Amino acid sequence: MKKLMLEEDYCKGCNICAYFCPKGVLELDPHFGKMTIKHREECIFCGQCEIRCPDFAIYLEEEDHA
Repeated sequence: MKKLMLEEDYCKGCNICAYFCPKGVLELDPHFGKMTIKHREECIFCGQCEIRCPDFAIYLEEEDHA
């Protein structure tokens, strides 16, 4: 199973990932100017956010089942 991950330190708040997300999972936090994962349960793991992020701040990761 995949998991959506966000490295806030790398995010510059360009909003590109949210623009390309077909399910509206991501949202820009107006107070911090960084992306947030608002609706994680809606993610379909299409990878559009990961592909589009110019700063490698958002990515899909395989969950460990240990």
